[in-house]
Amino acid sequence: MSLSTHVLDATAGKPAAEMGVELWFESEPGEYEQLHVGATDADGRIGGWTVRQGKHRIVFDTGEWWKRRRTPTFHPEVIVSFTVTDPDAHHHVPLLLSPFAYSTYRGS
Repeated sequence: MSLSTHVLDATAGKPAAEMGVELWFESEPGEYEQLHVGATDADGRIGGWTVRQGKHRIVFDTGEWWKRRRTPTFHPEVIVSFTVTDPDAHHHVPLLLSPFAYSTYRGS
């Protein structure tokens, strides 16, 4: 199973390059283990991360990313929780971001 993400800065209409991102897996109820850590590339993407069947969290370090741009923000981080049910499917989790709002969905 693989996971990718794509982060876009909706205010600038550009990719959110060099944003810190972590992927966590719920190994026991309420207990998470970190599977991957990295940063988005110049196109705002991360790809090729492996996932397992079960509950995951992607943590986007939006606060630090906006801080480097000297832009105040409401969300210090964005956490997207999702469940992997199909062990053979690819999962894509895009994030559309602005300083005071965000949107996400299951992509393809």
